[in-house]
Amino acid sequence: MFVSDEAAILHADLDAFYASVEQRDDPRLRARPVIVGGGVVLAASYEAKAYGVRTAMTGGQARRLCPQAAVVPPRMSVYAEASKAVFAVFRHTTPMVEGLSIDEAFLDVSGLRKISGRPVDIAGRLRREILEEVGLPITVGVARTKFLAKVASGVAKPDGLLLVPPDGELDFLHPLPVERLWGVGLVTAEKLRKRGITTVGEVARLPENVLVSMLGRASGRHLHALAHNRDPRPVRTGVRRRSMGAQRALGRRGRSPEELDTFMVGLIDRLGRRLRSANRVCRTVTLRLRFDDFTRATRSHTLPQATAETAVILAAARDLLCTALPMIEAQGITLIGITLGNLHNDSAVQLALPFDRATGPALDTAVDDVRDRFGSSAITRGVLLGRDPGISVPLLPD
Repeated sequence: MFVSDEAAILHADLDAFYASVEQRDDPRLRARPVIVGGGVVLAASYEAKAYGVRTAMTGGQARRLCPQAAVVPPRMSVYAEASKAVFAVFRHTTPMVEGLSIDEAFLDVSGLRKISGRPVDIAGRLRREILEEVGLPITVGVARTKFLAKVASGVAKPDGLLLVPPDGELDFLHPLPVERLWGVGLVTAEKLRKRGITTVGEVARLPENVLVSMLGRASGRHLHALAHNRDPRPVRTGVRRRSMGAQRALGRRGRSPEELDTFMVGLIDRLGRRLRSANRVCRTVTLRLRFDDFTRATRSHTLPQATAETAVILAAARDLLCTALPMIEAQGITLIGITLGNLHNDSAVQLALPFDRATGPALDTAVDDVRDRFGSSAITRGVLLGRDPGISVPLLPD
């Protein structure tokens, strides 16, 4: 695939998004440590991060690290409106916008030099317009590939702008720690570090077959390509997501299997509604877990046929949870998540199915209709009555 010789891909990423919105809206919070969320940290300002506060940390641990922090409740509808305003600026800048989440996107500004100037000038103007029109700081990385643009924005944070020129790509990339490579989490980083590999340059110097033997075929080939800045992916617009997920942070206290099942019911109930609203069906159900020591594990199951039926998805997820219970008991659990993958457009007409299938698509559709008309809390599953449903974060359209 063709990759431009010009550094014309922007990765724009809002800084500490939720916390920045709170600081924008309350002058008393500006330049102060701010934590969004009490029980579990949903976001932390850079002033709070300087004390070691991190997203998904328990509120108690965060307050011990930074007792002077202001703790504020989340305002998801406000964050959603701020995101819409930011994306409006993105699309005014270029029609080539690929949203990654509500607070970050890739922009392709190639071909706009005569109209708008050099890519780095466009990036600078974008930052100024978002600050002036939305009141939020944003960091932008500019590079020839999507991967390197994202790395550049990460290095430039907070509230920065960094251009990686084509003739300086590897000089910029290779001294960075291996964790800067997409796909290198705690487990992969530990595998590499045990072999004395700590920088991207050291990964690049390994033959591909050595990386494959260490990490597996897919991961080894992926990291070998990125370490040489080989990323031919273009910025794509209008592409439907290939997966959707939801998760819930649990803190550090012990959780019974019954509690975990209840949390999972809530997540899948929410995801099932999203699937049907988007007219999608899924084939793969993945359970994601994070443990007390911050290690992670996943368990996946592929269904015999694609579905958006909540009961079918829930049954598969429960089977996965049962197989993971010994690991959870041994290691503790701080987060449970569900991802629905292998998404396809749903061409089935579910209302044509018999309504007496109590757990089937017809009942799902009826429940969705009630919620659409009277609100998401108008009808719920018995096991969820009186329980905290958790926080529903704003999302890009499915």
